Amino acid sequence: MNKKLFILIVASILTLTCRCKQKKEITKEFEYIHGGIVRGDKNEKKIALVFTSDGYDDGYETVRTTLKKHNAKGSFFFTGNAYRMSKFKTIVNTLKDDGHYLGAHSDKHLLYCSWEKRDSLLVTKSEYIEDVENNYIEMQKFGIAKTDAPYYIPPFEYYNDTISAWTRELDLQLVNFTAGTGSNADYTVPSMGEKYRDSKTIYNNILKYESEKPYGLNGFMLLIHFGVDAERTDKLYNLMDSLMTDLENKGYSFVSVKELLE
Repeated sequence: MNKKLFILIVASILTLTCRCKQKKEITKEFEYIHGGIVRGDKNEKKIALVFTSDGYDDGYETVRTTLKKHNAKGSFFFTGNAYRMSKFKTIVNTLKDDGHYLGAHSDKHLLYCSWEKRDSLLVTKSEYIEDVENNYIEMQKFGIAKTDAPYYIPPFEYYNDTISAWTRELDLQLVNFTAGTGSNADYTVPSMGEKYRDSKTIYNNILKYESEKPYGLNGFMLLIHFGVDAERTDKLYNLMDSLMTDLENKGYSFVSVKELLE
């Protein structure tokens, strides 16, 4: 083998190795359930705080102030019902100015499929499309285009494979909160009896999950409701500051859903 050919072979091998390494470095592994992304890359100590609302807004000042204190970006998924409310105009514009992600959560907060039988749809395809598109029409009034908000959380955080497929046909990606910590139970009220979960219990469950699971909260989309029924006086968002501090001390950073998944 002559020297020139040997150099060319070595150069080709090095180039291929470099390309493979680069490809591996930018590849992220997400978790899916029923076609929806429910967790970002478990190898990254990043958490996306996700807030949903169909009209409750009592957490607004606390959530916004806490995120600003920690220099973190949140992800807010509001229904068309919420975007149409006069009280949400200032909220949406302020969150947008702060650089947070603003997304869709359905227009009318419809239940898409049966609680008893998940495969049973409660809406037709045309009804579903209309519900989603009307949500984005309301967002457009705030200057939020579909391309700005490609991730969609279904109402009640509940869906099936068909809903995920229909979402992809709209050039959107369905996402949902990461299960396991019970943070989504922050909407429960004392009158629910055994289903009720107080905020300190939820807080402790989050930290317990983080300490006991192999990947902790890496890649988590951690759901906290933007507001809840007045019957619940024990609000989880009031513990956000302490929770974020605890997790930052463990090496986590807080990013938007868009940053987590892109």
